[in-house]
Amino acid sequence: MKISQKDFFSKHDPKILPIIRKATVGIAGAGGLGSNVAVSLARVGIGKLIIADFDTIEASNLNRQQYFIEQIGKPKVIALLENLKKINPFSEYQIHHIKLNEKNIPIIFKDVDILVEAFDKAEMKKMLIETWLSEFPEKPIIAASGLAGYGMNELIHTKKLDNLYICGDEITKLKNNISPMAPRVGIVANMQANLVLEMLLM
Repeated sequence: MKISQKDFFSKHDPKILPIIRKATVGIAGAGGLGSNVAVSLARVGIGKLIIADFDTIEASNLNRQQYFIEQIGKPKVIALLENLKKINPFSEYQIHHIKLNEKNIPIIFKDVDILVEAFDKAEMKKMLIETWLSEFPEKPIIAASGLAGYGMNELIHTKKLDNLYICGDEITKLKNNISPMAPRVGIVANMQANLVLEMLLM
């Protein structure tokens, strides 16, 4: 079934839609956080998403990530692009199947208005945040910390440190060989996506 762009955005707020459509948002990582952030921002209608990740989909990812059984084995960014186009074919998506580092981060994400950190490993989070704040001190980065387990809604919050924003409880740690669960991952990812919107529309 084909629909028009007018139909797709017919229930969007006409006052904020032009701002959203002009925005470019970067997402570093396409796993539990990144794939959920991307889906939310695609549904919102962000004009352009730039997404980078080097990993491939495993069966164990399906408990919390926005992929399907038939996509197991595919690069996450390739599969995510397929899914985003099915959700919203009217936005632009730029994907990079690459492991991010200090050298390529400023190149890949140089044109974004806001960067979302969506890594699993603490050392990668640290590297990304330090690189971003050094290269683009005037542009915000939205990170996540503390999303393991279940429940504890009252602990989840957002903290601002200049142009660094942190969503999560900042306490819970991942257990070895135990994946984080979909509800808390989804809550924090959508907090990140919601904060993207808030900052774009300030």
